[in-house]
Amino acid sequence: MSEKHMEPALSKSTFIRGLQCEKSLFLHKHHFALKDKTTPHLQAIFDQGSAVGKLAQKLFPGGVDASPDDHFRIQESVGKTREHLKNGIAVIYEATFQFNGVIAALDILVREKEGWKAFEVKSSTSISATYLQDAAIQFYTIVNAGIDLKDISIVYINNQYVKNGPVNVHELFTVESVYDRIQELLPLIPGQVARLKEVIQSPSVPSIDIGSHCSSPYHCDFMEHCWKHIPDYSVFDISGLRINKKMELYTKGILTLNQVDRQSSLLSDSQKLQVGSEQDGSRHFDSAEIQTFIRALIYPIYYLDFETMGSAIPVFEQSRPYQPLVFQYSLHIEREEGSLSHREYLAEPDPKKDPRPEFIEQLIKDCGTDGDILVYNISFERNKLADLLLLFPHYSNEINGIMDRLKDLMIPFQKKWYYVPEMKGSYSIKYVLPALVPELSYDDLEIKEGGSASAIFTQMVLGEFKGDLEQTKKALLAYCRLDTLGMVEILKVLKMSV
Repeated sequence: MSEKHMEPALSKSTFIRGLQCEKSLFLHKHHFALKDKTTPHLQAIFDQGSAVGKLAQKLFPGGVDASPDDHFRIQESVGKTREHLKNGIAVIYEATFQFNGVIAALDILVREKEGWKAFEVKSSTSISATYLQDAAIQFYTIVNAGIDLKDISIVYINNQYVKNGPVNVHELFTVESVYDRIQELLPLIPGQVARLKEVIQSPSVPSIDIGSHCSSPYHCDFMEHCWKHIPDYSVFDISGLRINKKMELYTKGILTLNQVDRQSSLLSDSQKLQVGSEQDGSRHFDSAEIQTFIRALIYPIYYLDFETMGSAIPVFEQSRPYQPLVFQYSLHIEREEGSLSHREYLAEPDPKKDPRPEFIEQLIKDCGTDGDILVYNISFERNKLADLLLLFPHYSNEINGIMDRLKDLMIPFQKKWYYVPEMKGSYSIKYVLPALVPELSYDDLEIKEGGSASAIFTQMVLGEFKGDLEQTKKALLAYCRLDTLGMVEILKVLKMSV
């Protein structure tokens, strides 16, 4: 049977998967159903990558697409590519080649004066070692399939590009040859391909234990399966402990914090506090520091939280790729006598209407001019306000005034002035809130974390959201509101601890 009729053993992506972990490759080929579910956030990342790839085709317009009608029928693309080459097509999108049981689809194949050149598009902002491996397996497959490639380049996002009018693809993308850099990788590929084929043909799952390779260079989608013997709260949750030290404990058979020697030289003082607190249920309060923090607060207190969106391809004028753009805030206002009011803002998801002008105008009105503004992780809100300051210099007095009033509610927990076992070593509000105020929970919400909020709103703006728009707007408001209401309740608990 000729190669063109043989089912390929490896694709470009499964080759890269196998280099990361042979067990992951085997499970992908033989136990696909064990994969973790694709989250909406992850799906949004995949969709964004597809959009970037499509846009990059405009760098080489007028090409012919060799994509199959169905992703699972990629073999069809080999035949389509062969026909396009036979017909003298000079630009082919998704050109697909097969050699030695490896099939590789290339984003853009172009015939220039010097000969054929390959271009692989990435939605990242730099070239990683994995991208070089990716380019190497493509080069190996294409050249051995009969195309005399003169060069191969990676096309990636220029994160310094600022949108001013229609997106300029020649400024948005950076095109960088990696021909010289992959030469040292090419001699290794035949042996790697042979080894990975043996993995696929093996009668049993490779005996590979968990480790740092599970999340590097990519987060493996079989982690739930491979890590199912690890307790929900384990040595891997010791805050700030390096992965090699976590693995050192694991290889000694130490899985839970109750098994850890709290005086171990592996642990910092902060980590010893976490371990000791879990072992004996102890709670830690530095009353003097907490008291100083509380006494320094000036009423009225404004509890503020931003949500941001970002996309590889900038949507709004004067924005950069992946720049986090504010689209929502929640603001609880507490007066000294104890009254509590709430303000909020959620932009309309309209690609023709930049949310930032309306956002900053309403925020200035809602924040007034007196009292402290409490946020959780001050660097985030401060950076977003600094971005707005550059964009709206005519509001410099007001924005600087807001920035000067910011204070960080995270500090007492980050510095472990207040620590209870339920925080599980984390000072994230997602852990602190349920630990201190268990009746308030993100688990009951439709949208539970900021990454999902960002991805969902971005999909709305791009017209890619497939859910109930009005219901999801309510879910966005509910999520952001809980962040600031949670801060109100967290400060109450701090006050009661001293």
